Amino acid sequence: MPGSVTWLPDAEGTVTDLPVFGSVSPMREVTETVAFDAAWDSLRREKVRELFDGMAAEWSSRSTPEREASILDALDRGGLAGDMVIELGSGTGLGTEHLIERFDDVVALDLSMAMLHHQPDLAPKVQADASMLPFRDDAADLLVLVNMLLFPAEVDRVLRPDGGLLWINTLGHETPIHLSPEAVVDALPGSWTATAGRAGSGLWAAVQRA
Repeated sequence: MPGSVTWLPDAEGTVTDLPVFGSVSPMREVTETVAFDAAWDSLRREKVRELFDGMAAEWSSRSTPEREASILDALDRGGLAGDMVIELGSGTGLGTEHLIERFDDVVALDLSMAMLHHQPDLAPKVQADASMLPFRDDAADLLVLVNMLLFPAEVDRVLRPDGGLLWINTLGHETPIHLSPEAVVDALPGSWTATAGRAGSGLWAAVQRA
């Protein structure tokens, strides 16, 4: 059963006229097929891991106030809370830095060990494949995905019944790993609803079971 998405007004300073970048990236097709067709295997996993291992050393330099604005806005206006927070695809810690300021129990997970090595010691780090999360069922109050592939079955399994998913694309529709809030809701098993917004150069969706 499809869910619904309620869009909030754009935050002040939102940029919507973005240069074409992510929409022509090979990761766009990967993102869509993983979310809707479960097209993820060991070969694809290794290719993605190698890609991000190779970018780890300079990944933090990509951070800008315009990109961080979507993370902060999602945390401010998304309305999601809880005790146990797991960040999937934490990279070098752009989102982690803001999560630990607001939550007591944060775990940072990434497929790329190189990304985790370049992440400051902000929270416990876990190197793992998000298609097979090393957490029990109903483990998390909140899952946070910043520019991260969506594995719907694992999100559904690991989130508590009243938990939430925070989906953030820091370059909006031009993020290489991009799904619209509507697509995120449609990809998840069962019925979900979302509140969505745009801030800086990005967009976000706060998603919960209907």
